[in-house]
Amino acid sequence: MTHSADLETAVARMRIQRRQAEQREVHYHEARILLLISQFTTPKGGLDGLTKLAKLDFLLRYPAMLERLLPAGEASWPEGTAPTPPERLAVESRMTRYKYGPWDQRYYSVLGSLAARGLIVYGNSARAEFRATPQGASAAASLAATPEWAVVASRIKLLKRHFNKSGSALKNLIYDRLPDAVDRPWRTEI
Repeated sequence: MTHSADLETAVARMRIQRRQAEQREVHYHEARILLLISQFTTPKGGLDGLTKLAKLDFLLRYPAMLERLLPAGEASWPEGTAPTPPERLAVESRMTRYKYGPWDQRYYSVLGSLAARGLIVYGNSARAEFRATPQGASAAASLAATPEWAVVASRIKLLKRHFNKSGSALKNLIYDRLPDAVDRPWRTEI
């Protein structure tokens, strides 16, 4: 094999690995958003609004920030759900500071993918509303039962218990109590 053939093979292998890593990341975001929507879906409605989705997802992805908003701080975490020391220092997936606070440009593609696969539906309200379908609720329950997703699922229950508010109320809470998350230029990482 020639040097150029070796190089071409190596480049092709790297492209495949990069695509596989990107696909794993997409699946990760889809699973987290499905768990969030499923937990907030009730017989009467779903998770109401992109702002609410983004703010809840922010608190889920940044557990150290969530802890600062919990009524009893660190003591509020149910057994086994408190952030680990590495989670307190790092963020699993960065968000961007945008117009109304933390945002991730992937929401549109993630929501579209979940809807296209029949895992969520959009509600009939004038604002964006997202509901888990029976198939989506079943998939979310299966995910929540795995060791990889059990802590995330428990944290989402904690979010629902303490932060089942409107998107605007959550935005105001984050602006008021977590200024370090929003006192930065637009389109910069948090």
